[in-house]
Amino acid sequence: MVRGLLKQLSSRSLSFAGKWQQQQLRRLNIHEYQGAELMSKYGVNVPRGVAVGSVDEIKKVIESTFPNQSELVVKSQVLAGGRGLGTFKNGLKGGVHIVKADQVEDLAGKMLGQILVTKQTGAEGKIVSKVYLCEKLSLVNEMYFAITLDRKSAGPLIIACAKGGTSIEDLAEKFPDSIVKVPIDVFKGITDEDAAKVVDGLSPKGADRNSSIEQVKKLYKLFSETDCTLLEINPLAETADNQLVAADAKLNFDDNAAFRQKEIFALRDPTQEDPREVAAAKADLNYIGLDGEIGCMVNGAGLAMSTMDIIKLHGGTPANFLDVGGNASEGQVVEAFKILTSDDKVKAILVNIFGGIMKCDVIASGIVNAAKQVQLKVPVVVRLEGTNVDQGKRILKESGMALITAEDLDDAAKKAVEAISK
Repeated sequence: MVRGLLKQLSSRSLSFAGKWQQQQLRRLNIHEYQGAELMSKYGVNVPRGVAVGSVDEIKKVIESTFPNQSELVVKSQVLAGGRGLGTFKNGLKGGVHIVKADQVEDLAGKMLGQILVTKQTGAEGKIVSKVYLCEKLSLVNEMYFAITLDRKSAGPLIIACAKGGTSIEDLAEKFPDSIVKVPIDVFKGITDEDAAKVVDGLSPKGADRNSSIEQVKKLYKLFSETDCTLLEINPLAETADNQLVAADAKLNFDDNAAFRQKEIFALRDPTQEDPREVAAAKADLNYIGLDGEIGCMVNGAGLAMSTMDIIKLHGGTPANFLDVGGNASEGQVVEAFKILTSDDKVKAILVNIFGGIMKCDVIASGIVNAAKQVQLKVPVVVRLEGTNVDQGKRILKESGMALITAEDLDDAAKKAVEAISK
């Protein structure tokens, strides 16, 4: 929803060799209902709501939480934007609906356990394991609010817009003057003056100014204390009783802070993530799934990106970014091969190792052990150089495996591309 705009506004960008590549994301993404619960703990105004995982729970929830509500908002919970315009594979249109209270059970039954496809999920979609039942609010104004990390100012950046509830990217393109950016001094924290600038950018119609300033400060406190990388509210709504309410929010958290944010990271929903990336994280491997045909296993992020670039140069497309690091064990190499071979799109595998800290004989032993555990049905191109390279090559030669060896990276990339064209 906002990733493209935030890159533009805060000068954050990372590009590899072409449009086939994805940005590596090191952050935890949580569901809307989880974000609402967290914001509520910090005193941020949120709609009253309850997440349910089965139709059997709904009647009791409505009676206990929404006894006087004639209508409710039913929101499918998936970690992707564009839910409202999404389509379920069972034919149901839209992942967010406002319905009569007596229709909630029927609608939720069509959502739970079903696959929702949105513009951000890809064609495979994501499964809906919970729906979020919320009170219907009477909104008189919709605004946009976000806090992200800005490389240019080396600190948090608050972005506010008096217009919200729609694509902030479009608003920024058509009405750039309506976007207000307030950098925050990470050492001083947010001041009353900073918060006032944000409120002026939001331009609420009737909400009390001082109360609005306090809401902004509470949101910043949440962002700072929980190691957020993104806190986005769209819309930040103004209700008929002149309250600011975070009607819909997206929160991301820095993976590097997992050790001190255990309660938050316990909220991770692996069913919403790429299973290959989940497996890689468990094996302490750096992996990003892409859309190509040549699986890559490399040591070192720079060498991995160079490998992908040269594959592309020779007419191929990388299937992944996979960095085994400088001190991978045989077991990690085996896990890496399992991940690579689990991708049906992979037609060949390129192993590119420059042994410094990482020893070539360890990689070679891992390849041989992987072959014993995983049926290698695709060609494997191997380029080894550096520490213990002779031992590594001997291990591979004595294994009897049908490997394609290469002398350098350019030769390896050519051979990998040729292997998939045969």
